[in-house]
This record gives sequence, C-alpha cells and structure tokens, in this order.
Amino acid sequence: MEDDDDYPMQGSQDGGYYRGDSRAANDDEGGHSDSTEGHDEDDEIYEGEYQGIPRADSGKGSLGGGPESMAAGAQQFRDVSVSEAERRKDQEELAQQYETILQECGHGRFQWTLYFVLGLALMADGVEIFVVGFVLPSAEKDMCLSEPNKSMLGLIVYFGMMVGAFLWGAMADRIGRRQSLIISLSINSIFSFFSSFVQGYSTFLFCRLLSGVGIGGSIPIVFSYYSEFLAQEKRGEHLSWLCMFWMIGGIYASAMAWAIIPHYGWSFQMGSAYQFHSWRVFVLVCAFPSVAAIAALNAMPESPRFYLENGKHDEGWMILKQVHDTNMRAKGYPERVFSVTTIKTVKQIDELVDIGTDTPVWQRYKLKIMSKLTFQLIHWCLIYIHHDQLLSRLSRLCSYYGLTVWFPDMIKYIQKQEYESRTKTFTKERVEHVTFNFTLENQIHRDGHYFNDKFLNMKMKSMVFEDSVFEECYFEDITSTHTFFRNCTFIASLFYNTDLFKYRFVNCKLVNSTFLHNKEGCILDFSDDFNNAYMIYFVNFLGTLAVLPGNIVSALLMDKIGRLRMLAGSSIISCVSCFFLMFGNSESGMIALLCLFGGISIASWNALDVLTVELYPSDKRTTAFGFLNALCKLAAVLGISIFQSFVGITKAVPILFAGGALAAGSFLATKLPETRGQVLQ
Repeated sequence: MEDDDDYPMQGSQDGGYYRGDSRAANDDEGGHSDSTEGHDEDDEIYEGEYQGIPRADSGKGSLGGGPESMAAGAQQFRDVSVSEAERRKDQEELAQQYETILQECGHGRFQWTLYFVLGLALMADGVEIFVVGFVLPSAEKDMCLSEPNKSMLGLIVYFGMMVGAFLWGAMADRIGRRQSLIISLSINSIFSFFSSFVQGYSTFLFCRLLSGVGIGGSIPIVFSYYSEFLAQEKRGEHLSWLCMFWMIGGIYASAMAWAIIPHYGWSFQMGSAYQFHSWRVFVLVCAFPSVAAIAALNAMPESPRFYLENGKHDEGWMILKQVHDTNMRAKGYPERVFSVTTIKTVKQIDELVDIGTDTPVWQRYKLKIMSKLTFQLIHWCLIYIHHDQLLSRLSRLCSYYGLTVWFPDMIKYIQKQEYESRTKTFTKERVEHVTFNFTLENQIHRDGHYFNDKFLNMKMKSMVFEDSVFEECYFEDITSTHTFFRNCTFIASLFYNTDLFKYRFVNCKLVNSTFLHNKEGCILDFSDDFNNAYMIYFVNFLGTLAVLPGNIVSALLMDKIGRLRMLAGSSIISCVSCFFLMFGNSESGMIALLCLFGGISIASWNALDVLTVELYPSDKRTTAFGFLNALCKLAAVLGISIFQSFVGITKAVPILFAGGALAAGSFLATKLPETRGQVLQ
C-alpha cells in the first residue's frame, strides 16, 4: 500500500492531479493552480499575471486618454461581467462532485473536532445575549443608570449584533469563513475585556456595542462553515447537534452569574475613582468562550468549499485530503489513499481588474466597479432571499424574544404583587423618645406623630410615610430604597449622612430642618435583596436548560422527517402552547410555561437554521444568512418592546400576538422548498 503522500504522476486523458504541472491538469476541468513549473523561457510567465497585473509593455497601459484608450477601458469593464450562466454551471458540477468527495472522506474525528471548536464560537453568542441582563441590577448602582440608560444598554447589544451579522456574513463570502470568524470573535473578546474595566456609562455602552458587532457574525459563519464539511446524510442531524452549544452558552452565563455577581468579596477599589465589583468579574469570565474559540480556530483549516468556489484548487484539495486522512487514521485505516485527483473549480469573475494606470479613467472605472459590487450585494439580498423564509423568521423571532423577556417580567410582576399583599399599615401612631436602629421594610405609616426620635444606622425598604409629623427627630446614616414621605411635616429635624434626597419628599414642609453630608452617588432606588437576583439567574438557567429535549429530538429526527415538517410541526405546537399562558398566575406556573415553550420552539429554530444553510449557494451563503439574522435582530427588539409594554396590564394582547405570529410563521414555512436529500449548492 502506498504512503499517504504518494500520488500518481500522471492522470487520465480527461484530467488528473499532477504533482509536477497541476496547471495543465486543470485546464480541461476548470481547475486552477498557482504552480508555474515546467515552462520555457519563451513562455516566461509574467510574475504578476495571476494577480491580474499586466506587463509593462501591454496595451492596457495606454489608457490615459483618447478614443482607443476609452474603448479599451470600456471593454475591460465589460469583461468583468462574465456570463453568470457559465459560472452557475460550474457551481452545479462542483456541488455534485463535492458531495461525492465528502462521502469518501467520511464522517469522523475531523468533523467532531471542528464541532467542538465551532461550538465554542456559538456558545459565545449564547453568552452575549444574557450578559447585559444579568449585570444591569449591579451595573446601575456603579454607573447611576436611569431607566432610559438601562433600556439603551439592553438594546445596544442587539443593534451591534444586527450590524455584525450583515457585516461578517458578507465578509465570510469574500475572505473566508475561518478568517472572518477569527476576526469577529477577536473584536468580541477584546471589547468584552475592555467593558469589564471601563468606569463610565458611555464607554461601557460603546464597548458593549462593538462586542455585539463582533459576536454578530458567529451564527451565520458557524453554521455555513460547519455545513461545508458535512455530507448530505449527516448535515441536518449534526447542524442540530451544533445548536446545543447555544444552550450551553446560556447555562454557562446563568451559572457564572449565580456564582460570581452576588459575592462582594470578589471586588476591589482604588480610591473613590476606580471600583471593580463582582459583576465586572462576571463580564470578564463571559469572554472566555470567545478566547477559547479563537485559540482553537487557529488549528483548523479554511472551508475547502470556499477555496474551490474561489478557484483555489490546490488549497481546497489539500484540506479535503487532510479531512480524509484524519478520519481514516481514527477509524484504523491509515493506509487508505485519498483517490480524488482533480476537483472542479468555479470560473472566477475579476471584480477589480487593474488596467495599468493611475489616470482619471482608471479611477472612474474603479469607482464604477466598486459601486456595482455594493449595489449587487444589496440587490441580491433584497431580491433573491426567500421572502417566505424572511417573514417566517421575523414573525417567529418577534414572538420568541418577546415571550422570553415577557416571562421574567411577568414573574417579577407576580413577585411584586405578592410582596405588596404583605404590606403592613399603621395609622395614627404616636412615637416619642425611641431609637430606631433596625431595618424597616414594606410598611405604610399614616397620620403618625414622631417626637424626639432617632433613626440611626438603619435601612428603609419600601417604606411610605403619609400625613405624618416629625418633630425634633434625628436621622443618621440612613440607606433607603423605594422610600417616600408624602404630605409630611418636619420640624427642627436633622438629616446627617443619609440618602434621603429631595425627590423622596413629596409635598412636604421642612421647618428649621437641616441636611448635612448627604450620601454621594446615585439618587436611584435599589434593592439589595439578592433573592431576586438569584431568581433571575435561576429562571434563565431553567429556561435555557429546558431546550435540551427539543434539541435532542430535532437532531434525531431532522434527517428522517425533513426540515419543513420539523419546522411546521414545532411552530404549530408552540402556537398552541401560547394559549396555556392564560393559566400562568403564579411564579411556578410561569416558570413551567417558560420551560414548555422553550423546549417546544427550539426544534423549529434548528430546522430554520438548517434550511437557511441549504437554500443558498456557497458563494452567497453567509451573506444571506447574515442578512436574515440582521433583520431578525431588529424583529427581536420590536418584539421585546411590544411585550414589555403590556406587563401588568393584560395577558390577552401578548398571547394573541405571539400565537398569531407563530401561526403566520407556520403557514409561511410550508411554502419553503424542502432541502432534505439535496446536495449543498
């Protein structure tokens, strides 16, 4: 048996992979090689020929002006528009041959290694979704965030991901999947790292924006990248298994928040200007998946399909041989030789052709070509994207993200109602010469009279004093939250080192009363009860973990029942499950419904991701995926805004909206083509 590096020196008459002169071997089959060996001096190839740089004595250099030069320039520009029909024919032939090659390479160690590497990148996306939501309760204290600022911080991540999805999706079709993914994850990890240290709100907002831009490319690139190493019979199943890492990212974020954020012992500060609290440690830890993915990606090759689509035969062939040899060695067949000698490559369209001069004519053509490429990209996305798929994604995302935010907000609302039901009310009490040095919580005091009382070193939580009189009272070292004085009178009272700012006194009279050394910092109401924080982490942990059964079912059945049946079936069941939300009147009930909805709906998301990968050609796959993902992030913001506005008002509108959107998505899904059993375009 020959060694893996031994290949035949000659091919058949219809083409073969020649070690000595691969250029000749590819002339008949449309392949291309950078090899230039074996030519005569008379046939000397100009060293820039393959880069499209003409010889100095060529006619292209005379385009400085005149009718002939203008005509030559116009002809040069027309040469850019190579027949799309010819290119499409090459792509169809490559698709069929590529599927056969993947069958020979088999599915084994290489694909599983790549699975875990790309899983880290997808995990980073799952983490990014939860980071801001988990740190907001703590970050608002450090940065004095108002409600509009908190809303902006939540939305800026989605905006960044929207920009990143389109940007990196388009880049991955231009410079390669692996390179684009490394760059995007590097931006994400760098600005995630910076965001954990910056102190100001504006710089933190900017860092989270760019962090979102970086991670926005992960989903469109990861699925496209992995699909190009999978044979047809394995593609649906293993792309669904890959979705598990998004769930793992959510679990990782919830677990780290639970373990890190409530512990103030993990904090330090340098004077009063710089503070590094535990939530910043959490932000830092959340960058680990991106860093790990970058390190692992450096050991993985580029997609061979990308190379072949771009005319790089030798590079694509070497990677496919690496896949074959890795899998065969792992299976115990190291002696098996990669039998493929020639692979079809796609005829290239020279998008930027150097016409040999730096004259205004060349500048005009260069600008025209660049404008045409930009217009073609936007035009292709708007015209050739499946509108049914786009609308199906938008409707599903609007309802899905809206409900996933609505569930926790409803749980908080139920908790608030339950808390308020335990409020104690005191009326017409008279308290004299008493020292209060303990916590007062969840009480209402009406028509009271307090004479010569001291309130020392204490906390007031959800306290309301109405129509009361405080005479010769002394307040020192008071920390309060949701505490107000309404229609009260203060006579000869002193406030020292308190956070009882003016906005807490509503229609109050202060007679001979003094405020000294008020506490510095935010004049906002906070709750230091970590039971609520733990509940947030726990609810998200359960909601993320609940998608595990749906992931397993979709992975096992995706290639058996087809993408459309999986998508439509999961959407219909999700739609029906929405109407059970009417019965969610308790915390436990809402948590159970959240888990039910997440477990059912995940199968349709997996099917939609697989469909997106298989519907579009390889030279536009990540562009289309990125464009769809970008618009879906916009739909997510819309859904979140709509659903949040109805919390505590009515359940009917969110339920009907979600059910209607899912029903529309189910109907539109049935109009998409089934891609099961098709080769990757």
